[in-house]
Formats: sequence, C-alpha cells, structure tokens
Amino acid sequence: MSKGSILVVEDDFDISNMLRIYFSGQGYAVEVAAKGGDALTATRKQLPNLIVLDINLPDMDGYEVCKELRTTTRTSHIPIIFLTQKDERSDKIRGLELGADDYVTKPFDIEELKLRINNAIEASIKHKQIDSVSNRPKGSLIEDHLRELMRGTDEWAYVDVKIQNFISFSEVYGWQAGDEVIRATSLMISDIVDEIGTQDDFIGHPGRDNFVIITHNNDEDTLGEKMVERFAKEILQHYSFIDRERGYMLDGDNQKDLMSLSIGSVSTRTHQFSDIREITELAASDRRRKRDGTVGEDDAADDILTAW
Repeated sequence: MSKGSILVVEDDFDISNMLRIYFSGQGYAVEVAAKGGDALTATRKQLPNLIVLDINLPDMDGYEVCKELRTTTRTSHIPIIFLTQKDERSDKIRGLELGADDYVTKPFDIEELKLRINNAIEASIKHKQIDSVSNRPKGSLIEDHLRELMRGTDEWAYVDVKIQNFISFSEVYGWQAGDEVIRATSLMISDIVDEIGTQDDFIGHPGRDNFVIITHNNDEDTLGEKMVERFAKEILQHYSFIDRERGYMLDGDNQKDLMSLSIGSVSTRTHQFSDIREITELAASDRRRKRDGTVGEDDAADDILTAW
C-alpha cells in the first residue's frame, strides 16, 4: 500500500530522477514536474500528499509557485518542503512566510529528507484534519472554510455527495477495495470541478462515504448531474464481471444493489444561513428528497456525518 503521493518540482533531471527512484522504493507514489506551471497543472489534476519544491525553476520561481498553492483553496493545505541551494536566512524566512512547512538546502542528506517528508505528511493528517485516503480536508477545515464564506457576500452553493451502498460494497469486497473507490471518487470529483467549477471551489471529505463541494459556480445542478452520470459508468470497474453482468452483489444469500451517487445542494441564492448545521442539514435533506424520499441503508448516519 502506498504511503502517500509526492510531487517533486525540480528542473535538474538528475536530482528529480534520483528522488523519484528513491521515494518510489520507499513506498510513495512520485510525480515529477520540471517547471512551476507544470506543477500547478499537476495539482489541479490530482492532489499530492506533499510537494518538494525547488526555488530555482525556469519559468517561475518556487516562491511564486508556493504563493499560488497557498492562495488556491484546493491546494492551500498541502505540505510544502523547499529544496534549494540557497542557505541565506532571509531566503528561509521568505519561504516560511509564504507558508512553506520546511526548508532543505542542497546538497542534502536523503535520509534526512525522508524523515522530514514522513513527519510533514503525518503532521498534516493529524493536525490539519486531512483524510488519509482521499487527501481531502475534513472536520475543522471544512467548518473553517464555511465560516469564512458565511462572513462574506459572495454567492456559493454547498453540495452534499454520498456514495450509496458503499458499506455493502466494502463488506463484500473488503475495506481496501473501498479505499480504492474513495480515491477514484475523489479524483472524479476533482476532474469535474476543474471542468465546470471555479478556482475557488472547495472539495472536502467529512465522512467515509460522504464528500462535500462548496462551489462558486451558479450551476450546481449541472455539477451534480455530471458526477452522477460519470460515477455510474466508472464505478463498474470496481466490481467483478459477474456482479457487473447481473447488476447486483450477493452478500451470502442477500442481494445488494450496486453503488450509486446521491446528491443534494443548498445555495446562498435561495437561503440565508445562521450556522453550519443549518447548511449541512438542508443539503442532506435535499439529497434525500431527490432520491424520491427514500432512505437507503447508509442514510441513518447522514446527519452525523454531514453536520459534524
């Protein structure tokens, strides 16, 4: 099992290739970007657990990349370790002021860098409320983002996304297979938000089978429709051929439906919110209403998962 994903942003091929080979051997999934622009593009496609960022890049320096990552909602929580030949105190201070988590000077000890990366990822998960499977914000990070939006005047919508029958799937196929579904769903949501959302849109993961999207796009219904449609197509690859063909699973003698997405939303265009619980409860209620008022096997804990 992967320890997590690392994005190495380094234009020196020998260094980036060495880091890729070493950390892949340590159990990490490693992606390499030679330019700052390529790194920003990579984070829009898939969020890494940590970024190793060289300051001297050919198109934009690491400070600019760090500033962009820290001021973009979806990437603001990712730990960043600067990698540079500079050893000036002022350079370190500038990096830390921009939000970098650590600073390593070339030439570096690879074992020391490994420890710093391990510690940064563990601290991010523990203290910043990041889900270890999806690498999405949860708990207090979602609450903090909602409180900040509620203090402003911009229009936005809160979208509640739930994977129906996920518990049954995990019981039949195992929790590791369930983790793969969570990762795939997180990536799918990110792709669709990138396609029709905005740069300021926020994706959170408050519960095992529950995601939330806070979007500034005024067409959250289209966002939901695209997610439901794409999930229905892509989720089939997580089932056996037999289950795909018959359209259901068997748990002993019990027939279980395949997974699907149910989605509800609430917007500041139609509501004025007084607290976070009101937002999450209205969105969960809308999700259940859109499912014709039915309550599935996983719905009993909805209010707990979505209202914190």
